[in-house]
Amino acid sequence: MILKNTEEIKKVLENDGVIAYVTDTVWGLGCLPKSEKAVKKIYEIKKREAQKPLILMSNETYHLLEYVKPIPEIGCRLIKKYFPGALTLVAEKSSKTPYYITSNMETVGIRVPDNEVFKEICLTAPGNVLATTSANLSHQPSAKTYEQALENMKDLADLVIPDCGHTCKGLESTVVGVFQDELKIFRQGAITIEI
Repeated sequence: MILKNTEEIKKVLENDGVIAYVTDTVWGLGCLPKSEKAVKKIYEIKKREAQKPLILMSNETYHLLEYVKPIPEIGCRLIKKYFPGALTLVAEKSSKTPYYITSNMETVGIRVPDNEVFKEICLTAPGNVLATTSANLSHQPSAKTYEQALENMKDLADLVIPDCGHTCKGLESTVVGVFQDELKIFRQGAITIEI
């Protein structure tokens, strides 16, 4: 184990808390998906527009699959090729994903970051999944270092977890929607999609 404070992380999450952490792309801000109170806190912290959804992230793809409807073949190929990594896949949500995460939309983004510290946080988190966004105020640059995350989230997040030397690359994930057998690129980020 890299992290020394797993019990503290678990306790914060179980008590409707919000944590900031490193991923492979930029720093994230997250909570347990079942905690509507914590999700609301994220929107308040970021001053985020209500129509902008959060995404779901985990250390393993299979933890995320129950939050979405069966993914079309083309989406499964992307998962196989780019998970874990800098791809956020937007798919139809299942009934397990609350509307307060998706901003009342029928879709949700899922991602498996390639970062050891983040993986340990998910192993610690009850249910192994976090509802998440970037650790910065809306319309401000994403945090790329522990120091920037601390500065952005000082007195706002309940816990900012050190990266223990497992730093991020500093470029946001590519966001791709999968609908039937069609792909739609919502944001070109760290990876260029090739089928």
